[in-house]
Amino acid sequence: MELDAPPSEAQQIESPPRKSTDNEEKTTHVRFLLSNAEAGAIIGKGGSTINEIKSQSGVRIQLSRNNEYFPGTSDRIIMVSGGVDGTLTATELILSRLMDEFYPEDGAEMDPESKIRMVVPNSSCGGIIGKAGANIRSLIEESGADIRISPQDMYYPGLQDRIVTVAGALAQQMRAIVLIIWKLMEDPYYHQSANTPFPYAALMYNAMSYGQNGPGMMYQNNRQPNKDDRSTSMTIGVADEHIGLVVGRGGRNLMEITQLTGARIKISDRGDFMPGTSDRKVTITGSENAIHAAESMISAKVASAAER
Repeated sequence: MELDAPPSEAQQIESPPRKSTDNEEKTTHVRFLLSNAEAGAIIGKGGSTINEIKSQSGVRIQLSRNNEYFPGTSDRIIMVSGGVDGTLTATELILSRLMDEFYPEDGAEMDPESKIRMVVPNSSCGGIIGKAGANIRSLIEESGADIRISPQDMYYPGLQDRIVTVAGALAQQMRAIVLIIWKLMEDPYYHQSANTPFPYAALMYNAMSYGQNGPGMMYQNNRQPNKDDRSTSMTIGVADEHIGLVVGRGGRNLMEITQLTGARIKISDRGDFMPGTSDRKVTITGSENAIHAAESMISAKVASAAER
């Protein structure tokens, strides 16, 4: 992808070397946070802006619902996915739109600066940081952008993601994003995170269960053990035809639910139904909070079928 810039900055933001000659066939994704106002600017009137970005880039763009925020914030999540070149093109179009809308030029000689907050799996951040911080120092030097990674403990038990904040002028941001994406593409787990772009429903449920601690329902990690932490179990019935929604392709949905809630889930064999019904038995084991969160996620999976 070629990035436009003044000649004086050409060396600074020169695109990194392609990893192969078939870059268009490689796929990737990027997730980042938007305020509601920023999300509205990207959607545009009647979806005009987001449709134009999709048309120009040829990639998929997904935006979390109005009330589906990243834990601890009031920000929505947007995910751009597709070919590498298309993903970078769409990202630049989105950042340009935000820059024009929220960071207008004030007549100064310097380009306006902003920041983008990328959502990156915790397990993938090691590749960005590098040994003793060597990689992130190199990324900062090469891009000219300021790059910061949130602490590993975001005060949300079960949160698998961290925030990578990239600040600077648009050209600096895009250079940094290109370099970061190449690092992330070396990590197999990063590709898996595209399958569940907004996996935060259970965490938000738990936040309400544990009690609020200021805006965004962030809650304390140092709470004292109580009866809710004791392991117990409950069995619910799920219609046989909907079991596939709970399990997901290759067990993906079931794995997501267990990872996010900490509950253990066992589904009865075919033909083993709840008494007097044709519902399969789904036994959920864990703390009360884990059980309620898992039950909520399972219900949401089943409800999604009824809405279609």
